Amino acid sequence: MVVLVRVFDGTLRSGQKVRMMNAGATYQVDRIGVFLPKQTELEELGPGEIGFITAQIKQVADAAVGDTITDERRQTEKALTGFREVQPVVFCGLFPVDAADFEDLRAAIGRLRLNDASFTYEMETSAALGFGFRCGFLGLLHLEIIQERLSREFDLDLIATAPSVVYKIGMTDGSVIDLHNPADLPDPVKIASIAEPWIKATILTPDEYLGAVIKLCQDRRGEQRELSYVGSRAMAVYDLPLNEVVFDFYDRLKSISKGYASFDYQIEGYRDGDLVKMSILVNSEPVDALSMLVHRDRAEARGRSMVERMKDLIPPHMFQIPLQAAIGGRIVARETIRALRKDVTAKCYGGDASRKRKLLDKQKAGKKRMRQFGKVEIPQEAFIAALKMDAD
Repeated sequence: MVVLVRVFDGTLRSGQKVRMMNAGATYQVDRIGVFLPKQTELEELGPGEIGFITAQIKQVADAAVGDTITDERRQTEKALTGFREVQPVVFCGLFPVDAADFEDLRAAIGRLRLNDASFTYEMETSAALGFGFRCGFLGLLHLEIIQERLSREFDLDLIATAPSVVYKIGMTDGSVIDLHNPADLPDPVKIASIAEPWIKATILTPDEYLGAVIKLCQDRRGEQRELSYVGSRAMAVYDLPLNEVVFDFYDRLKSISKGYASFDYQIEGYRDGDLVKMSILVNSEPVDALSMLVHRDRAEARGRSMVERMKDLIPPHMFQIPLQAAIGGRIVARETIRALRKDVTAKCYGGDASRKRKLLDKQKAGKKRMRQFGKVEIPQEAFIAALKMDAD
């Protein structure tokens, strides 16, 4: 690693032992120099000078941007102000389409982490998708870049779960926990409040598309801060919940403005919201990969949309499959995938009608038993399509 530095006080020399105050790591400086514009080595850097150092640092996280470097023997009392650790904002699960590629995915993510300290990951297991990783990103663009790099550089086929944000869960005992995965929501009886992150969004658009942009923001629970014009362009500033933005806000904005609108945002803080966990049940079994936290007012519409799409994505089985969207123990939407029918009466050529009825009753009883014990196979393509389409 080549570390860019600015010297505020003292001198940096080759061979000197230095300490990264935030990381707590100690290294010996190998080379010191400046860019002129090529790398030019020097013996030392003094106060006010800007240059670079190398010290056999292998982990990017050990040389975080903004960290203070001090002499190992004569350390400064306190670090320079202004340093903040990078905090992931958007989380999603990454799972290999082929379970045999899990070790390749682990190695690829580890290599990416070497040169991107803002990217975080931890192992995760899903009953539907198998083994994978729960990954944290700085934003949607960061998420897309990591996905593309894993796909192109490491030749991996991945399933990405629906992106979610970090929620602050206030418990009845007074503690506050961070929730990264909606499937891990604690028992509602123990929850006092759920706070979601909000952003300040700045949208620049030609004024002919302003009406559609305002409607989009209002549909996503936006609160207007400011509206101004610069010539034929309008600037709208809105407060928006980040949860409503991470799905498809940017794509919808580009669509309604024919690509002319621009969008920028910054995190403002957390606000308490009336949020509920919505689970998707397939044959009465919850699918953890499709769990999500949604606003109570929009839960029913989101659930109905999800089960309607899943109905077209899951192939029929030999028994009837109910698809349900549930909030706690309350079902808010339901669709049914019809059963495949085998013609069990094909071998009956004439004869009494009771023979056919007997065969059909036997088949009906068998399908009822299969509905109780049968396992529904959800193809990977259905997960990919459902998670992409849920953003619409």
